[in-house]
Amino acid sequence: MIGRKIKMIRQAKKEDAKVIAPLILVVLKDMELPILESVTETEILAILEQGIQDEQYRYSYRHTIVAEVDGKVAGVLVGYPGSKEAEIDVPLQQIAENLNISLGGPLFVEKETFSGEWYLDTFVTDEQYRGQGIGTKLIEALPEFVQQSGEHVVGLSCDQGNPKARKLYDRLGFVKTGEVVLSGHRYDHLQKEI
Repeated sequence: MIGRKIKMIRQAKKEDAKVIAPLILVVLKDMELPILESVTETEILAILEQGIQDEQYRYSYRHTIVAEVDGKVAGVLVGYPGSKEAEIDVPLQQIAENLNISLGGPLFVEKETFSGEWYLDTFVTDEQYRGQGIGTKLIEALPEFVQQSGEHVVGLSCDQGNPKARKLYDRLGFVKTGEVVLSGHRYDHLQKEI
């Protein structure tokens, strides 16, 4: 689209929750998480919106950067130091209880992070903005964001069935350091020093 420009890559704000939640849901659906069989889309969106506003939760606004195009959130990147993986989902049960939603289990079961890395957990561009370099700009903004946490290696899991994403990560200097299985899907674990 001619005339669209990325105006800003910035830290997410609590007020972004309603826009960020549906983007995160895209990734959760792609992962085919078992919990999505026991809660409705409306319920998971409500949980995500509350979670985004919680400073400790996995998808907290504090763990999220966004790309804005013409004043609208066009892409989202969520991550955290891998050392925090054991604690980032602790708020989930309380959030669900506050919303009177029964989860029937945790959102994530498997360990995703590798030792000594900042983990890029979720990365998605709104469908209408894909192919415009937004994902690249978000990843290029990572060094400043990651270094604030004291980490110097970024890790991520790339679905082996998503060659387009893998091509992007390869082009941006990520290298395969292992494999993991998450919700029955095989992922390459990639890392990059920053």
